[in-house]
Amino acid sequence: MNKVAYREAQENQLKYLLSYVSDHSPYYQKVFRERGVDIETILNIEDLAVLPFTTKDDLAAANDDFLCVPKSRIADFVTTSGTLSDPVAFYLTDSDIERLATNEAASFRCAGGTELDIYQLMTTIDRRFMAGLAYWMGARKMGAGMIRVGPGAPFLQWESIQRFSPTVIIAIPSFIPRLIDYAVANGIDFKSSTIKSIICIGEPIRNQDFTYNELGKRITSQWDVKLYSTYASTEMGAAFTECSEGKGGHLNPDLLVLEVVDEQDRAVAEGVLGEVVITTLGVEGMPLIRYRTGDLCHVYYSPCACGRTSPRLGPVMGRKQQMIKFKGTTIFPPAIFDVLDMVKEIELYQVVVSKNEFGNDEITILLALHLNTAAFREMLHSLFKSKLRVTPLFEFITAEELTFRIFRQEKRKPEKLIYI
Repeated sequence: MNKVAYREAQENQLKYLLSYVSDHSPYYQKVFRERGVDIETILNIEDLAVLPFTTKDDLAAANDDFLCVPKSRIADFVTTSGTLSDPVAFYLTDSDIERLATNEAASFRCAGGTELDIYQLMTTIDRRFMAGLAYWMGARKMGAGMIRVGPGAPFLQWESIQRFSPTVIIAIPSFIPRLIDYAVANGIDFKSSTIKSIICIGEPIRNQDFTYNELGKRITSQWDVKLYSTYASTEMGAAFTECSEGKGGHLNPDLLVLEVVDEQDRAVAEGVLGEVVITTLGVEGMPLIRYRTGDLCHVYYSPCACGRTSPRLGPVMGRKQQMIKFKGTTIFPPAIFDVLDMVKEIELYQVVVSKNEFGNDEITILLALHLNTAAFREMLHSLFKSKLRVTPLFEFITAEELTFRIFRQEKRKPEKLIYI
């Protein structure tokens, strides 16, 4: 679909969305009334700028007021991951679940998938996690197979790979080195497995220039597989997924309107970093208008070499709420992760951000006790100094305690970063 065609389709859906929330959303009814919004004057994508943003705080403060249907029509109840705040509830109708399936089937195809593939899911499908459900639904819609193994358990992952011959893994990328290490330690010929690609979720695998970051290089230097990066959230109910060109995640224009804005809330130009703002299309239960994700990405409007013409997003450089001011230097957590991922001896780590008595940010990195040698500490100090110009504190604890802190039973994702 060319740009003119998808913009026209988006604007038609946008008009329907504004009419729908005006009739059914207590939250947007109140906002439009208080702001004097006349939805009849919003005729195109650019006119969205007259509407106020929706924030995470708005969602938390008036959660159920975003619901546009009676709860008797809700088919699935999910929550956000609650990385920086308490989880927020999202309610999905049958139509919303079908929208998830449509999105994920399109994302799988964007990442080179076909109905002949077998996907191995290494994330949870329970615990109110929307993404796990979406992956399963998308595979079914595409006609592909799915092995629902869940997170962790390297033995079961490899047993499933050897038993069922999947072609694609869906996983948090930092788990893959652990999977490789297990294979090496147990004599598993992982390089001859049926896996041809990995769909990477939850963590970036690329730098700003689309080269692999340290984690991406660590994986591909050991395993000849194709990595596809994705960016998604519960609030979107959709995903930006890379194609084989690896030059950013593609917008699905049927499901989202994308804005990327600067500090003054103005649209940024080609290749410029800004905050991702989305408006959901086709959502029945809890549609969102101009929702500020807090995620900072570079945006690209030029056509991709793959032939797609919709905008693309580069890797998430950080979240506005996660910006750390440390010893006069501004740091986003992915930059810290990238340094730690350079060190092959480090299998697990947790970055702890706290405030000192003067209200300034402090960074402590928790590492396994067996690494606590003078030579290793000196190497880390030098590495951080050369890469980030500052050196955090290091604390060494038992591997058992570190594992417990990172893989908390009540959390759906590993906690590589915490704020206290």
